[in-house]
Amino acid sequence: MSDRLKGKRAFVTAAAVGIGRACALAFAREGATVFATDIDEAKLEALKGEGIAEVARLDARDSAAVAAMARRAGNTDILLNAAGFVHHGTVLDCSDEDWDFSFDLNVKSMHRTIRAFLPGMLEQGCGAIVNISSAAGVFKAAPNRYVYGATKAAVAALTRSVAVDFVGKGVRCNCICPGTIETPSMLDRAAAAGPNGREMFISRQPMGRLGTAEEIASLAVYLASDESAFTTGVAHVIDGGWTL
Repeated sequence: MSDRLKGKRAFVTAAAVGIGRACALAFAREGATVFATDIDEAKLEALKGEGIAEVARLDARDSAAVAAMARRAGNTDILLNAAGFVHHGTVLDCSDEDWDFSFDLNVKSMHRTIRAFLPGMLEQGCGAIVNISSAAGVFKAAPNRYVYGATKAAVAALTRSVAVDFVGKGVRCNCICPGTIETPSMLDRAAAAGPNGREMFISRQPMGRLGTAEEIASLAVYLASDESAFTTGVAHVIDGGWTL
């Protein structure tokens, strides 16, 4: 531990598994007091023994619940938005319901949390918001990622909009754009693709391997810390060279 986030309070969505979990744990290791949320209460409970100060069930699609949780959490220095869903298919495979669900979870959830936590950050004159976007949709198109790519491009635009509106008020907003990261949900998609699914995902990575959630968390720590105090409104690509 180097205490890069000592004295800071962090709120994390989708913290039970994958990138959200890795970020919550990394924040705690760096000295932050972490409030971890997710809809998976069982996996959240497991975080209590790993340095996470508080856990609670939160559906990021519920505006009232998000607002109530922000009141419960109190003053927060760091907001990490990790909730998301990867829809598979082209425009022809995307129903209105698929479109609405993807935008609600991938984009509107961030609108909800930022709207809820930003007033407190403005009151205290500082805050760092970190949104999980994707290299797909922001820097490069990916096959069969029609609505997913659209949502992640929207996240990057949302990030820049928040950044420019509050750039002079002590609040920074950046997003992280990962390539293919080995997480439970990614491995589920690989299994659904067939017996060689994982190898297929690896084959499109120029480095010849998948990224790790811990590598994404390391970038999140930097963006949440005072080390990045001169950085806002940036989509940070971390994709093993996929977009080169």
